[in-house]
Amino acid sequence: MGLIIAIIVGGVAGWLASIVMGRNASMGIILNVVVGVIGALIGNWLLAPLLGFGGSIQEFDIGSFVIAILGAIILLAIVNLVQRGRIR
Repeated sequence: MGLIIAIIVGGVAGWLASIVMGRNASMGIILNVVVGVIGALIGNWLLAPLLGFGGSIQEFDIGSFVIAILGAIILLAIVNLVQRGRIR
């Protein structure tokens, strides 16, 4: 059950991050899920110790969801930097 929750939360987090970063038109459902899950891993590794909340994406709570969105935004900013040489 945890894997299904991780995919759903990752998909929504990736979708929201792609809207914030202006890449929604170029991303599909699969890429949104991938960005969300990898963003959650980045967020839990980088941001959770700094902010003091977060946790496993396999158990849904608001803190983990916010961390997943912030991590996905960081990931998309890095991708924008590599692709275009600037953050959009």
